[in-house]
Amino acid sequence: MHFGYWTPIYGGFLRNLGDEGMPATWDYVKQLSQLADRLGYHTTLVPELYLNDRKGVDAPSLEAWSLSSAILAVTEQLRVMTAVRPGFHLPAVTAKESATITDIAGTTEASAARFALNVVAAWWEEEARQYGGAFTRHDDRYRQATEFVDVLRGLWEHTPFTHQGEHFTVRDSILSPKPSIHPPVFAGGESESGRESIATFADSYVLHGGTVDEVRSKIADMNARSQRIHQRDMAEFGMSTYVIVRDTEAEARAELDRITTVDPHSPGYASFEEFVKNSELDVELSKREYSVGTRGLRPDLVGTPEQVAEKIRAYQDAGLTLLLIQCSPAHEELERIAEQVFPLVPAREYLLTTGG
Repeated sequence: MHFGYWTPIYGGFLRNLGDEGMPATWDYVKQLSQLADRLGYHTTLVPELYLNDRKGVDAPSLEAWSLSSAILAVTEQLRVMTAVRPGFHLPAVTAKESATITDIAGTTEASAARFALNVVAAWWEEEARQYGGAFTRHDDRYRQATEFVDVLRGLWEHTPFTHQGEHFTVRDSILSPKPSIHPPVFAGGESESGRESIATFADSYVLHGGTVDEVRSKIADMNARSQRIHQRDMAEFGMSTYVIVRDTEAEARAELDRITTVDPHSPGYASFEEFVKNSELDVELSKREYSVGTRGLRPDLVGTPEQVAEKIRAYQDAGLTLLLIQCSPAHEELERIAEQVFPLVPAREYLLTTGG
């Protein structure tokens, strides 16, 4: 099990709270990144959002790619997984950017890549409208993502490279210098067409938060697809999750109640009501889904260090290899998790026995 975390590009993770003490500034992200690097975190996921989907569209958010380059320049071992949405990017330009960022990143002590991509097929139609992105419909967006990655890998591997496709065209393109190590490609999606496409173009799979049984089932399904297509398992399985660690379970549950309490007088209450109306969950479960997003509270990693570590070990046994943690405020909670939970989960022993 590797421990990772989300970079808070939008000033926090909680829709029900205002100021979380995590300003959307480079200064804060720099301090957090260097702290996480010292603490031994393996990966940070940098989401790509031009509008703020946690604090409201008028709230500030930072741009993922420039931020990722800066994080890699001021850290030593931390891997940066940068989200990329094919509807907003030309793949040839992304291949060029990736080669340069890979050079900035270098490799870890184990000679692994420090830069990775999280291909997000599509997200948020309003954002695409405001920023001029292409918002493709469901099945087509995965065809677009597959083609996007085909162009990336083609340019990373061949010179010149030509591709004539439904969404992208490049002719006799030269990419030099090429990346010294190919950035691993992650992707997530749960529809039948999404999972089949991801098993085709991605190295690794990322999941929203889920129960241990849900995660085990999805991992088995994706490995079966990858074996059929490539004759290999997927390289990594990551899951987004919100983590609350306290000295007692009662304290942890009190914090959970605090962050899931929706103020009926808050500006976001109307969007919560809309979420509940469109959700198949009851109101209490809807509060959890809405409060954090990415189903981060569904794994219920809430409790004492021992309780949280026990649950994490269950996910590890189910085949999960990477936790992508959200917590608030991140600079305090990531340190608490590293000090109190890391020693209880056999991450280092696991790496030694598998060769990393």
